[in-house]
Amino acid sequence: MKKSILYLFCCLAVSLPAIAEKPMNILILYADDWRHDTLGVAGNPIVKTPHIDKLASHGMRFTHNCVTTSICGVSRASLFTGQWMSRHGNRGFKPWKTPFSETFPGILRANGYWVGQVGKWHNGKIPSKKFDFSTSYSGRHWYKLKDGRKIHVTKRNEEDAMKFLAKRPKDKPFCLTVAFFATHAEDPHPDQFLPQPESMELYKDVTIPVPPNANQKSWDNLPDFFTDKNEGRIRYKWRFDTPEKYQRMMKNYYRLATEVDAVCGKVVAELKKQGVLDNTLIIFTTDNGYYHAEHGLADKWYPHQESIRVPLIINDPRMAKKKHGTTNDDFTLNVDLAPTILNATGNKIPKGMQGTDVAPLYLAEKAPEWRDEFYYEHPTISNANRIPTSEALVRKDLKYFYYPEHSVEQLFDISKDPREENDLIKHPAYKEKLVEMRKRFKELKAAAK
Repeated sequence: MKKSILYLFCCLAVSLPAIAEKPMNILILYADDWRHDTLGVAGNPIVKTPHIDKLASHGMRFTHNCVTTSICGVSRASLFTGQWMSRHGNRGFKPWKTPFSETFPGILRANGYWVGQVGKWHNGKIPSKKFDFSTSYSGRHWYKLKDGRKIHVTKRNEEDAMKFLAKRPKDKPFCLTVAFFATHAEDPHPDQFLPQPESMELYKDVTIPVPPNANQKSWDNLPDFFTDKNEGRIRYKWRFDTPEKYQRMMKNYYRLATEVDAVCGKVVAELKKQGVLDNTLIIFTTDNGYYHAEHGLADKWYPHQESIRVPLIINDPRMAKKKHGTTNDDFTLNVDLAPTILNATGNKIPKGMQGTDVAPLYLAEKAPEWRDEFYYEHPTISNANRIPTSEALVRKDLKYFYYPEHSVEQLFDISKDPREENDLIKHPAYKEKLVEMRKRFKELKAAAK
């Protein structure tokens, strides 16, 4: 039996350090539209993220962390519910179907935690009464507040996070999700990425490397139903279709990232000031990856590596110092974070959660067995020409794509073709492997429901 069946829905029974007598606090730093390499510590030669890099130096960075659906709303629903889209039912930006009482914030609040959510929600109207502190806003980089101030969305995230930390009851553990809007583009705006004025000197004199597959040939390699009506292609033309535009857009994108990094540093510094840093589980991650013009695309949605791989850094007070600054290359998923948080706080994981507690990967003395594949799914948004349904069976060496509305399959040998340019679906040498992967794909798709 494949490992992924064993670990798709259940938690690992391994010997771990006991839960601390004093309940751990939880901080989730949740950025938007960052792929796995939008970090200095991940080897990005341009972007500066010193505070997040420091988090990695005091925790573990997961190099093959992925999302099960690469789009804002669905991925956020998966974060809170620990479920694939097929189960929680959010196929876009409306509320999920899973009871809030079975999400990690709902469970923590029911068990004495002071729970906050600030920034981007993107799952219908935020259920404010289910939080002790909540704000919800996204879609723009600049806002005019009731007091007349003009404020950048990332600065607003900072102020709301600090307000939560200042007003929280000191006799209760807390859980705070800081859901940044950056680096998401302001889609209707011609400039797309609108950083704060003080950031404009950053990256001014550097040249952003252009990916080798950000070209017409790579676009032509995509299936025939990828046309100029495809939203990824439309946004590519907004952002990346000339060298000058590419440099301007990417520099502003990286400026937004560095602004988020600075706020992450301030929030962590406040935890230290309040004397709770050593008892706080800190998670940095993002909702989906991002094409930087690879395949002639922008944004996310499809199963390519650029779209589905996202950062994950975990600082856990239980982690041995010898683990600090290390990396792990197992497949971890966004659906894993809810059960990880619940186990760390001594709360029972609902039967409906499908992710797996990742703590054994950094707490267990002996490395546990772990998944070596997973099922990826993405719904149609608007229509099959704009953003078609895409699905995949993802492994580290091979990846099987399926576009059901067009009955199109693709197969990539990632070990030899990491940029996923050479479709092997008809290659005779992969015939037997394709049969096996089709079968496995159907099994995992059924299991995700």
